[in-house]
Amino acid sequence: MTRETVYLDYAATTPTDQRVVDAMLPFFTQRYGNPNSLYELGRDAHGALEQARAAVAASINASQPGEVIFTAGGTESDNAALIGLATARGRDRGHVIVSAFEHHAVLEPAHWLGKHGFEVTELQPRTDGVIHPEDLEAAMRDDTVLVSVMHGNNEIGSIQPIAALAEIAHARGALMHTDAAQTLGKVDLDVRALGVDAASFSGHKIYGPKGVGALYLKQRTPFAPYLMGGGQESKRRSGTQNVPGAVGFAEALRIMDEERPTEAPRLAALRDRLIEGMLGRLEHTSLNAAEASERLPNIANFIIKGVEGEAMLLHLDAQGFAVSTGSACSSGSLKASHVLLSIGCPQEFAHGSLRVSVGRHTTTEDIDRFIDALVPIVGRLRSMNPLYERMVGTEG
Repeated sequence: MTRETVYLDYAATTPTDQRVVDAMLPFFTQRYGNPNSLYELGRDAHGALEQARAAVAASINASQPGEVIFTAGGTESDNAALIGLATARGRDRGHVIVSAFEHHAVLEPAHWLGKHGFEVTELQPRTDGVIHPEDLEAAMRDDTVLVSVMHGNNEIGSIQPIAALAEIAHARGALMHTDAAQTLGKVDLDVRALGVDAASFSGHKIYGPKGVGALYLKQRTPFAPYLMGGGQESKRRSGTQNVPGAVGFAEALRIMDEERPTEAPRLAALRDRLIEGMLGRLEHTSLNAAEASERLPNIANFIIKGVEGEAMLLHLDAQGFAVSTGSACSSGSLKASHVLLSIGCPQEFAHGSLRVSVGRHTTTEDIDRFIDALVPIVGRLRSMNPLYERMVGTEG
């Protein structure tokens, strides 16, 4: 008998919407042509690819469809942006700034740049989970070539003032990139209003397929291709395009845009119900980045003192609840979340983090059942921790 799972980890991935699957299916078995071929089957695939590109461009308010490059996912988009923008601008190398709580898909290529002649600054957010413009201003240098700050944080949900940060970067001659994988479809996203030169997106965060993403690249932005080969995507991303993936990405984004006016407030209400229930029923529990002025509607991250996040996760899994202790991409690591450490959370408490992210299929009953299940689990785990009383003894 298959146990029904209450899925509360939508920030990690989302189930592919059946409407998206239906849109993709013909391009696997009937309209399967290579979009770079000149015969009719290829022209048909090319037409579908360009229609998807135009739809994504319109959704994010790009100036033209050609500013959208389809990739194999958010990680490739981030890698391509960091390396492609920095190396195109920094032939004599230079200075790169990334926020300290970026996804590893940004931090790792930044570290790579650091090993290849660039100087890299990891800019710390404040305790509200926000990179403040004056802090970026202080970190800028005359040789800064690139700034990368994510739009919405994937662990704590804080939204960054990207337009203000981009203005500072551009005033000093630097390019601006943002990882917008978590905000696409969930908030109104206008790349021209944000003022960025590049932005990264991922299909599987918006009920689209895994293995497809997009990179917005503002026209005339200097860019060195990350993948080389046949020169597809206007020589900016070689490799035969994933036409079913691009079609699915565009359809998923269309649905997100169509449903957002009602879905975003619904998710925010679920998130707030979760926060109220968690803080009201679990003592010595706090919401991370609680002071953030803008938050994603679907993510809440808590510190539950006196327990290990992994233990909570496994006990919840045994009862049919899927949640996260942080970024799913690093869930196999025993290290405390670099995001929580960056906002000043002590390491011993950061190990007790729990990220809950709601989505399209979450109900109020799911939230209430989750809290009802979590409260006794926390109680049992705390009772087995000989250090619990000492950990919380210094509070109030």
